[in-house]
Parts: sequence; structure tokens; C-alpha cells
Amino acid sequence: MNLLHTGGMRSLPPFDTLPPFDALLAFDAALRHGSMTAAAAELGVTQSAVSHRIGRLEAFIGATLLERRRSGLIATAGGSALAEGLDDILGRLGDLRARCQAVRPDRRLKVGVSAALAQHWLVRRLPGFAAQPDAAGIDLVLLGQPSLARSADLDVRIGWVPVAEARSSSTQRLLFREQVFPVCHPRLLDPSAGMPAAERLATLPLLHKGRDRVEQGREWEWSTWFERLGLPGRPVAGLHVEEIGMAIAAALEGAGVALARSLLVHDAIADGRLVRLLPAELSLPSSKAHVATWPAALSGDPRVRAFVAWLAAAAEATVAAMGEPRPSA
Repeated sequence: MNLLHTGGMRSLPPFDTLPPFDALLAFDAALRHGSMTAAAAELGVTQSAVSHRIGRLEAFIGATLLERRRSGLIATAGGSALAEGLDDILGRLGDLRARCQAVRPDRRLKVGVSAALAQHWLVRRLPGFAAQPDAAGIDLVLLGQPSLARSADLDVRIGWVPVAEARSSSTQRLLFREQVFPVCHPRLLDPSAGMPAAERLATLPLLHKGRDRVEQGREWEWSTWFERLGLPGRPVAGLHVEEIGMAIAAALEGAGVALARSLLVHDAIADGRLVRLLPAELSLPSSKAHVATWPAALSGDPRVRAFVAWLAAAAEATVAAMGEPRPSA
């Protein structure tokens, strides 16, 4: 079978020599996160499904690709070689889609975003972007769906990456680095109790986000806050939730105190639906930051540039309203 393309004719490799694509995506996600659990969450499948797919890939290649360490999953020598080539392949796939989309000036922008950021911050501000002259139509898609595991399927992806990776480049822009601090429903802070809010943490129900410490910094552990504040005892077992959007939703219902990122709770605090327990100077910087990324083929696309510029300005305005430091490029 031959494939016609602009450079002439070339032959496709036999299909039985091509690795399973779903297994490649599972390997890529597991290696990026260092965790089968986080890879499963991103791909929208079970942890056992991710493990099975990687097992099929290892059987196909005939080599072990990942090793489990105390710090998480790491690539073997063979896995590193595969990852290097896979980055190039997936990047080219993203550019291929972008080049095809670029010939449609009337297209809508497909923007990938986490459910928490969309619900608690972005959706409320999108009408401001839509009101701008010649603003592109926006299709929001939630990250975590299997078909959207990679930015190859998106025009713009709003990602959440370690601070060391959050550098602006030709295909990425740093949006903001948030602060982490405890919040709760106002009714949990009865002023008649006569006890400082910091001390009351030891008496209030606590909401715990996530269970995999490899995937989050120490700013998300209640033990870190008890130590910093000099509170006696240890945090009591409370409600555990998978992700921060659920933690904020529980806090809004008065279920307990949540550790939250500043951008996600800015509106709820401004509206009086949540309150901070501690002064701003006691907040901890998040070990991750939000970035906007796009395929290289869309670097000069005016619609992408306009949306990302608006997104960065909206983030800076929110950060400024909270009195927090603005991100540096």
C-alpha cells in the first residue's frame, strides 16, 4: 500500500511493525507523571488498563521500559530512547493537525483546561474575551478525556507543570504561579469562639486532596501546615477527595477546611462564599504553575496569540487583585 503526499510516493511500513498507539500514549503519560495512577487519570482509564497497555508495549519492543523507584516511575535505557523518539512523533502529529487547521481562518479554537480551573475561574471570564472585536469562538474541552490526553488534539492547552518547566518559549507562555492556603465556609469560623483562626485548624474538619505524595508538593500536606503554625498533635483523618475542584466544592458546602490555590478561590473569597483562615504572608507558593501551550505550527496564528494574550492578562489581573506577586517569564 502506498501513501500519496506532497513529496511524491512512499511506502507505508507493514502494520505489524507499528507499535500500538494507545500503549504509546499510556507510556508517555506514565513517564511524564512518574505514576500509573496519574497517567490513568489523564487518559480517563483505570490504572490496570495503563499497566496492561505498557505491558503490551514492552512485549512488542522486547524490553522493560519503566522502573518503579521511591520517587516514582523512571525510564530504563530503552524507555529513554523510546521517549526521545516519541516526543518527536507526537510533536509532529500536533503540527500536522495545526497546519491543516491553519487554512481555516473561520475555525473555532479548541482549548483544553482542567475542570477545576474552568469551573472556578475561566468560564466566568470568557464572556470578556468573546466581547472583543474579531475574537475567535472557543470550544472548551476538559483535560483527562482519553482522546485529549495530548495537546496534539488541541489548539491551546492550559497546563499545570512543575515550576522548573514553566518557562515562556515560542510554544509556551507562563500564566501564573499561585499561592496555597487554607479556606473554609464562613460559618465554620464562629467569632464568638474566641480562638485565633490558626489554632482552630486543630479543631476543624480537614479536607485532604489526593493520596499520591509523588504527584504533589508538601504545600498540600496538612502536616506541613501544622508544623509551620506550631499546632499540637497531628491532622486528624478527614474527607479525602481526588482533585482540588472537589475539595473546593466540599469547602463551599461547609464540609471542612480545604487547602486551595489562590486563583481557584479568588472569586469565592471576593463573593464571601469562602474565607481565608490565615493572613496572606503565611501562604505557601505552589510547586507548580499554569502555562498555556500550543503547537509550533500555530505560533504565528493571530487567533491563538490573541487568546493567549487575553488569558495572561486575565490571570495577571486576578493575581494583582489578590496582592500576590506576578509571574516572571
